[in-house]
Amino acid sequence: MTLIAIFFPALSFLLRGRIFTAIICLILQITLIGWIPAAVWAVISLQNARAERRNDKLIRAMKNN
Repeated sequence: MTLIAIFFPALSFLLRGRIFTAIICLILQITLIGWIPAAVWAVISLQNARAERRNDKLIRAMKNN
């Protein structure tokens, strides 16, 4: 998924169900200069989503104990 975020940033957002964000990212990556910020944005967003999922899992585990 990280490689998709680097090479196809808008597709990364689409695969995660963030359609509006994918459209904005696609507009940004249309320009060659905007491709790098779009890729960085997609990778950071992916990492944040993974961290949020991990934190939610830990919170649920703590509540069950």
